[in-house]
This record gives sequence, structure tokens and C-alpha cells, in this order.
Amino acid sequence: MPLLPIIDDGENSMQYAIRRILINIPVLFAVTIIIYAMINLAPGDPLDFFTNEDLGITRESLAHLEEQFGLNDPLPVRYVKWLGQAVQGNLGYRFKNGDPVAEVLGLRLKNTLILMGAALFIGISVGVSLGIFVGLRQYSFWDFSLTTLSFVGIAMPAFIAGIFGLYIFSVKLGWFPSGGMRTVGEEKSLGDLLYHLVLPAGTLAILYIASFMRYQRFSILEVKQADFMRTARAKGLKPRVITWRHTMRNAILPVVTIIGLSIPNLVAGALFIESIYSWPGMGSLFVDAIAARDYPMVMGVMLVSAIVVLTANLATDLTYAVVDPRIRLD
Repeated sequence: MPLLPIIDDGENSMQYAIRRILINIPVLFAVTIIIYAMINLAPGDPLDFFTNEDLGITRESLAHLEEQFGLNDPLPVRYVKWLGQAVQGNLGYRFKNGDPVAEVLGLRLKNTLILMGAALFIGISVGVSLGIFVGLRQYSFWDFSLTTLSFVGIAMPAFIAGIFGLYIFSVKLGWFPSGGMRTVGEEKSLGDLLYHLVLPAGTLAILYIASFMRYQRFSILEVKQADFMRTARAKGLKPRVITWRHTMRNAILPVVTIIGLSIPNLVAGALFIESIYSWPGMGSLFVDAIAARDYPMVMGVMLVSAIVVLTANLATDLTYAVVDPRIRLD
């Protein structure tokens, strides 16, 4: 595991944060080039969505739309124009209905972050707790049982877990609604939102519960064999002090890194879960934009997703440095 540079004081910490942000700028720039190239070099054309020969709408009759959308400009020119507007917060307008991309994304991003945040909270709280539980009880019944179940959770893709969860807990048992964020015809309330959130967030969190539990268990077992643990026991420290002051503080460090690295998969999993449970987030918006060849919206979703991942990685680096005071930010 790569070690990050050690927090000496607040000034060094701030310098490190600024340096990490500056490093992410060229990375984000490269991501925009890749996104724009992939979308515009893909087969098809946005005008195909509007073409309907049965109604007499041909590509020739839509030439004015090509001029309006700027599709007749060379690819590099279109990229520079798009990037210049994106830096100012303007991601263009949807080809499908003319709505501002940034405005629509802002509403949908909030819903996606709610789903991702809930799933990550469940994954961390349940997974880390179970990892601590079985890590302190090596070779017990609970260790073998939960470790076996974790293989199932890791091997199960998000969309499979979503389908099973929908069928069992919504269709068969009727415990939770099959989709949406709120009950139609009722006033908005936190309780209703949580009621609709339990099933999609729970199924999305299955993989992370299993992963975090296994990493936490392995980390505890590794720390328990370290030299400083034998020294602590030889000094006659109480078992509870050894467990929480020495074992847990050191065993949590690798898990912090794994949590940060799981964010990209969490974003991808949320897109599938949103489609299955009709959650009005970026996932369903992304699928709709692809079907309509709505290039500005597709690029907007991919750009926002990249920014979320880069931000999560930055937060992970800073959190790792805070958790482990031995790390220097030189």
C-alpha cells in the first residue's frame, strides 16, 4: 500500500490539499478529451433521433438542426467550444427537448448522491462492524459463516442484487415500494423518502458490506500479529485497551483506502440500481440520453461522474492523512 506524504501542521496539510487539487486538474482535462472523443466518434448521429421517413422527415430536411447544434464544425472546434462553456458551468442544452443540461443534472445529481451516500453508509457501518466482529473471533462459527456469505455478496453484480431485491421484497413480500422516491399523491416527508430508499440502497450496499467486512477482518488479523501488539501484551495492558487503542486504530487504515477506491464502482452500480428501481437520478437520465442520442446530456453525466470520482479520491487521501498522524505531507 503506497504511503502518503505526514501532517506536521495545518499549513503543510493545506499545501498538500492544494497540491492534490492541482494534480487533479490535468487529469480532469484528459477525461474531458476522452469523453468528448468517445461520444463523437461513436456510430450514429444525433439527427437520427429526429429522422422519421414514414412522416417524411429526412436528414436533408433537418439540415438547419445540424447548423443549430454546431454539428457541421470540425471535432476539435466543437470540443473547444464545449470545454469553454463547461468551465463556465454551461453544459449546453439537450438535443431531445432543449432543457439546460446543467440544470437537469443538478436535480438528478442530488438524488443520485442520496442513493450513493445511503448505500455507502450502510456498507461502511455494517461491513466494518462485521469485519471487526469476525476479526476478533478468528475460526469461530461466525467467522466461517459470514466469510462464506461475503463471497456471495462480492460475486453478485449490482443489477442481479437489484432484480432479486425487487422480486423478493417488493413483488412477493410487498414490504417496500417497487420504485420511485416518494408515494404519489402524498406530501413529501423524510419518512416516505427513507421508506423508498431502503430497498435500492440496501441492494446496492451488498457488495460493499461484503468487501469492507473482508478487508477489515484481514487487516485486524494482520495487525494482531505485529511486533508492537506483542509488546503491548507483554507490558500487561488490558485486553480492551489493546483491542481499541492499538488493534482498531491501525486496522482501520487499509479500509479507508478501500472505501475511496470503491467510489467508481459505486457510481456505476448506482446507474444500474436507479434503472431497476425507477430512482430519478443520473442513471435513468443517462439511459434515456443514450437512447435519444442526446450527446450534451451523455457528456454531462459522464463529466459529473468523473468529477465525483476525483473528489472522492481526494477526500480519501486527506482522510487517510487525518486518520494516521504518522503520515507526512512533505
